[in-house]
Amino acid sequence: MFASLSRSLLSAAGRVLVARPLPLLSSQGPVRALSRSLWLHGGALRPTFLNPHRGFPAVSCACGGLHTEGDKAFAEFLNDEIKEEKKIQKHKNLPKMSGGWELEVIGTEAKLTRKVSGEKITVTFNTNNSIPPSYDEEPQEGEKGDNEEPDLVSTPNFVVEVTKLENHQTLVLDCHYPEEEVAHGEEDEESDIFTIREVSFQTTGDTDWKENSYTLSTDSLDWALYDHLMDFMADRGIDNTFADELVELSTALEHQEYISFLENLKVFVKC
Repeated sequence: MFASLSRSLLSAAGRVLVARPLPLLSSQGPVRALSRSLWLHGGALRPTFLNPHRGFPAVSCACGGLHTEGDKAFAEFLNDEIKEEKKIQKHKNLPKMSGGWELEVIGTEAKLTRKVSGEKITVTFNTNNSIPPSYDEEPQEGEKGDNEEPDLVSTPNFVVEVTKLENHQTLVLDCHYPEEEVAHGEEDEESDIFTIREVSFQTTGDTDWKENSYTLSTDSLDWALYDHLMDFMADRGIDNTFADELVELSTALEHQEYISFLENLKVFVKC
């Protein structure tokens, strides 16, 4: 149910991280360099941005819209940007998820489904706002600066729904990829790259999230119960391997949407 996804997205700003050893994502390969800037091109500002006296001469067009020299330069920049993004695009076709998952995509929303022994498992996520902000850290004294730009990786919140086909209830687990935090405990201990934020029951088939249903937050949850919930999902294919593949899929989807946005923007600017 896509409606349950909206709850996950609305709560993203105030999410609480579970104090649990969490490493950075490591298994997915490089995705693409951080090159998204409509203001920077070739490492420098376009000179026209620094000229406050440039004019905006109108150009006649059959569409009847306003066209300026700035629009022309903007469209040329977008054309170059689209070529560059397509050149570094890792996946021309969407990567496959192992485990027999069926994928449905509607815009920026995606849904993965599979049936296992009388249960239906659904995972929904949205690629909007799924790329964490990057913070440029100045090198410490004596350290060399890194000229390479970081890869853009999409790590969306995702909602897991486990439905018993003979019953009328669905167990809903709201999950996310936490930001980097200091690891605690044994370094060699295998840890999860995603965490559960909230758990609740919802009536199967409802299109709206029931706000009066009890929702269990994991910020103060007993660790034994939390571990059993993680094992419960792992038995149904929601484990670190799945989480890594979801990142790769979401990153490919987000990049496709970005390229499509640039193409639509170019058409809008040109006419």
